[in-house]
Amino acid sequence: MARIRPYQSGDLDALYDIALKTGEAGDDATHLYRDPRLVGHIYAAPYGELEPRSAFVAEDDQGVAGYIVGAVDTRAFEARCEEAWWPALRGRYTDPDTQSPDTWTADQTRAYQIHHPHPAPRRVVALYPSHLHINLLPRLQGQGVGRRMMDAWLGAMTAAGSPGAHLGVATTNARGLRFYRAYGWTQLELGLPDLGSIWFGMMLPR
Repeated sequence: MARIRPYQSGDLDALYDIALKTGEAGDDATHLYRDPRLVGHIYAAPYGELEPRSAFVAEDDQGVAGYIVGAVDTRAFEARCEEAWWPALRGRYTDPDTQSPDTWTADQTRAYQIHHPHPAPRRVVALYPSHLHINLLPRLQGQGVGRRMMDAWLGAMTAAGSPGAHLGVATTNARGLRFYRAYGWTQLELGLPDLGSIWFGMMLPR
């Protein structure tokens, strides 16, 4: 059985690998990217580097095969990324904003996100200031590992004094949507333009 443990600095490469292999709405995105670290640069690695206390991994006898990462304070984390994470990456990846988005490759789409991070909606962060990303490789799926990871992460957020947490999930990620709804996350009706994501929130005990 996989064990859930706090993130360690030696897990960083595993974060990158899992982010890529779950980067297409939960499915393997390896075939889409020339640069295999781009997905992880956005959705996994900055949490391990800048907020490791809010990160957990799932490890079996083959190694780390799942993670849950996030931030207690979303706005503070966004500010730290702007100061300490995005600048170096912006020097490595060209902003494709002079080209039509219809012509972008998957790599260019992620490069645009690096240059133009999209903050979480104000109405979401106001009530649910913490946020997370969770991904598991197929060998750990369907065994209750995701629920155990979620329990551990939400417990850590509660201990840190957070009143609530949120997450966004692609509308095409059917497996993820089923998981969040079954766990008890509440789908948020924000009246925002459909950008391909569904937002969920959960209040935490005080």
